[in-house]
Amino acid sequence: MDARAVQSVADARRIVEERQLTHVKVAVFDMDGVMRGKYMSRAKFLSALDKGFGFCDVVLGWDSNDQLYEKPGVAYTGWHTGYPDAEVRIVPESCRELPYEPGMLLFLAEFTGDAAAICPRRTLARVIERAAGMGFSVNAALEYEFFLFEETPDSVRAKGYRDLQPATPGFFGYSMLRNSVHADWYQELLALGESMDFPIEGLHTETGPGVLEAAIAVDDVSAAADKAALFKTFCKVWAQRRDMMATFMAKWSNDYPGQSGHIHLSLVDTEQNSVFYDASAEHGISDLQRYFVAGQQRLMPAFLAMIAQTVNAYSRLIPGYWAPTHATWGIENRTTALRVIPGSAASQRVEHRLASADANPYLALAAALASGLHGIEHRLEPLPVVTGNAYEQEHPKELVLPATLSAAADRLRQSSEARSWFGDALVDHFAATREWEEQQFRGHITDWEMQRYFEII
Repeated sequence: MDARAVQSVADARRIVEERQLTHVKVAVFDMDGVMRGKYMSRAKFLSALDKGFGFCDVVLGWDSNDQLYEKPGVAYTGWHTGYPDAEVRIVPESCRELPYEPGMLLFLAEFTGDAAAICPRRTLARVIERAAGMGFSVNAALEYEFFLFEETPDSVRAKGYRDLQPATPGFFGYSMLRNSVHADWYQELLALGESMDFPIEGLHTETGPGVLEAAIAVDDVSAAADKAALFKTFCKVWAQRRDMMATFMAKWSNDYPGQSGHIHLSLVDTEQNSVFYDASAEHGISDLQRYFVAGQQRLMPAFLAMIAQTVNAYSRLIPGYWAPTHATWGIENRTTALRVIPGSAASQRVEHRLASADANPYLALAAALASGLHGIEHRLEPLPVVTGNAYEQEHPKELVLPATLSAAADRLRQSSEARSWFGDALVDHFAATREWEEQQFRGHITDWEMQRYFEII
């Protein structure tokens, strides 16, 4: 049985029994979008298919460096609860082959019970359910920029993350030279996408040494989120097996543009007809697409922490580096935060360009989708379209984006729209975790401070 044919608990049981596996891999994604998981015995897995299983809830209560969130506002779990197991269910239809472990299977899981309120995958699912209640299905695709280095986890630590060797030198966007000289590893990455069902629609060099951009093929939004999360994880696995490293940091160097995680979204009705496309309207923009863009625009400052979730992400949001600085929109305009892409019923969509590559795909998609649906619910109108260079123009004050992660977290916490769409538990928990993230940053002295102040000031 093919792994991607698994659609039910019965199918999952059948494929494990057919392969006579002694163990399978099961994984969840934490608040930062980091995959956490383990090998599970056959007997335990088969039991969990029916009954669920327990996964230590610390994965919802620590940061990307495994440091516990010791901060007021993180109430769901902590020392005060003793970090018990949380209820988790296996998602049968997530089954995938693991190409580096012949015959081995991977299943994603998601939190249920009380933990579902702050589970990133379940947060997106609740937004999808609300879209369905409005009569819409959602198509989505994500594209990621990432840098490759001729380094290993040991070498980057030995170097103190300085003087790292990029996989290729210089600036050479869309290079046919690079993808021909290094065709072997391009082909390997493309094959990985096919074998694990996160097919890569386009793969090319970007501007900077060792930087690539991968566009993952469109799918329904739930599947698109899984594919994005798996792509980021297994791209790193592939690179490290080649004695390279892939980074999805929003910005790793002062000298090069940051790394995006652009989100493409479109809505269809119950008969799978586009609701964004109107052949009689200018640029094919239907009323519903216009409202959707307006909602994304109006709520972008309040939802920013969910699509720019790290301190580092705010280093990317500066003029002239291919990242927006205000909640602007335009037609085929890559200087704006929202790029309406006109075309046909099959291709009319909006690209949310603000999200960085380091964002949790589930939460970033939840924010981008919920804000648009909010616009439709309230028939909002966008502010005037931007033409030309958005960086050089003045914009209304309400379109200014928070400048720091802590400011963005505060905006999220204060947002009644965020609470309506994501729930109080998620908003309070995630906002506190983002404040914790900035608190950790502010407890450290940077190289910049040493160089600037040590002798002169």
